[in-house]
Formats: sequence, C-alpha cells, structure tokens
Amino acid sequence: MVRGANWVGDAVMTIPALRELRRVLPKAHITLCTRSWAKGIFADADFIDEILVYDKTGNAITSTIKQASEWRKRKFDLALLFQNAFEAGLLSFLGRAKYSVGYKTDKRGFLLTQALNIPEWRNKRHEVYYYLNIVAGLETLLYGETKVFDHEPKFELKVSDKRREEAKLLLHAYGSSGTADENIIALCPGSTNSRAKRWQTESYAKLGDLLIEKLGATVLLIGAKDEEEVSNEIANKMRYAPVFLTGKTNLDEAVSVLSVVDALVTNDTGPAHISAALGKPTLVIFGPTIPDTTRPFPSKAEIIRKPPECAPCMLRDCPIDHRCMTAIMPEEVFERTKAIIKKKYA
Repeated sequence: MVRGANWVGDAVMTIPALRELRRVLPKAHITLCTRSWAKGIFADADFIDEILVYDKTGNAITSTIKQASEWRKRKFDLALLFQNAFEAGLLSFLGRAKYSVGYKTDKRGFLLTQALNIPEWRNKRHEVYYYLNIVAGLETLLYGETKVFDHEPKFELKVSDKRREEAKLLLHAYGSSGTADENIIALCPGSTNSRAKRWQTESYAKLGDLLIEKLGATVLLIGAKDEEEVSNEIANKMRYAPVFLTGKTNLDEAVSVLSVVDALVTNDTGPAHISAALGKPTLVIFGPTIPDTTRPFPSKAEIIRKPPECAPCMLRDCPIDHRCMTAIMPEEVFERTKAIIKKKYA
C-alpha cells in the first residue's frame, strides 16, 4: 500500500518514486491509496496495480476508521507513506500493515515500524527527491544499499489511445477544428490555493489573442470549476473567442485533453506538472513561489520568472502591487510559447 499525496502537483511528483518502487518490488501488488480525482492521473499507469479511493466524507475520524477497516481486509504487508500527516501514520497503524515506512513528521514516528529522518536537503532539492528518498530508504532496509539515485528520475505518464481520441472528440464538440495542422495551445490561468500565483487576466487575454492572430492557434482555457470566474474574465477581454473548457471537465478528461495539445502555458499549478509528465511543451509563469523545489521536473517544462526583491514570499495574496507578475509581459510569453512549440517539431 502506498498512501499518496493529496494535491495534484504533489501526486504527479510522486511518479518517479512509484516507478522506483515497482523496480524495487517487481512482483508486488501495489495499491495506491489516494483521492478519487487521482484516477485521472494514474488511470493508465503501468507501475501500480490498483487505486483505493480515500475521500473524506463527513466526520474525519469516521472516514479514517472506515478506510483503516478496508486496509485490514486487504492484509497489506507494507505501507509506504508519501503523505506527511499524522493521519497517514495512524491509518497504517489501524490498518495493521505489517511494516510501515515514512518520514518522522507530524509526531507520528512511534506509529511506524521504520521512521525516516527528514533529509537535510529538503528545502534545497526538488520535491521529487523527497519522495524518491522514501523508496531509497525502503530499498536500503531490504538490500543494504539503494540504486534509486543512480539515474535521472523517470516521469513518463501514459494516456491510452482511447482516452486521447475521446479528448479530441471533446475538443471538436467545443469548437476545435480537428485538422492535422491545427496548433492547440492550452492556457491555465487559475490556481486553486493562491491568488498571488495568478498572472493577470488582461495579460492572459493579450497572450491568447496573439496566439490566435499570429500563429493561427486554437486557444483553450482550462481549469477547475472554482476557476471559472478567472477564465470568464479572460474570455471577455479577448478579441477572439477561445475554446472554453474551464469547469467543463473532470481531472480525468483534463489529463486526456492535455495529452493532445501542442503546448500549455500556466501558472504554478497542478496542470503544469501533468503536462510536463505527459511530455508536452510546458511554460510555467512563476511569481511568489520557489521554482527550484516545485517547478515541473521534466526537461520539456520551462519557466518564466522576473523576481523582485520581495520574491519568493510564498503568500497567497500579494499585500502590495503584485510586481512579480506584472513585470512579465504578454509579448515575451508569446515569444517563449512560440519557441517551445518550434522545439516540439525540431
């Protein structure tokens, strides 16, 4: 059993660790315990065998007890905890996994059979290594050494041909031409947990118009239901009509859509990691957050950032003038987008 991460971006960043776990335990039946939305990310994954959904409903204690009961029925030999919370440790304890491995975080060390120390480099290296280090700890316990860090992290995320075809039909239904020479560029202008991470709506609108006018591209607006207002602002400010998908897809469909686009331009948010893991050209606009540890890891992902003295502040709302974002001009984002699309066909 692997207790997965709770945020979309974090879930994607566990892919290399899950792939290494499959290498370390090639014959194991690997179950991923995660939120229901994660099915959209891991539906076609070849490195896990099963997804066990854990959505909290009503009382948190009742939900934990119910999930622990499910674990007991399955009689897991090992629980590997990617999640840092005390609850994950309690879940493995109540679920009676024979062995449990995870970080000694949130005062839960006594609940685990093997509690790992948080690495000293935690805030200096990319987050993918934080998850990989857990698998490295497990491999060392089993075999006395680890090969986890002998090669670059493997991020590949697959989407089936069936899901890709469904995504093309969805895009066609919402206005995509579906022609072979059509450049489809997705814009993700929201961010669920931070308004400070959002590039200005007028900037996204100008970028969308430039992509349509100068490249003849089909521009998609994507995002979650609670980001519709942001996308509506952008659509209303654009001179040309975008394909409006914000709030119209679940995560499963959004992943499928990202698998067929030519590029994604986005704020520092979950779809950035998904797009990069799919091998798509991805440009991420960074403002108040730290790209060194949380940027999409794969090489096809690029960032654009103009940090003032106050960045990175990590605040959810800018208390001044949002200068980390207003310094980034639509014209330069357009040029960077055009460049990453050219790289795709180079």
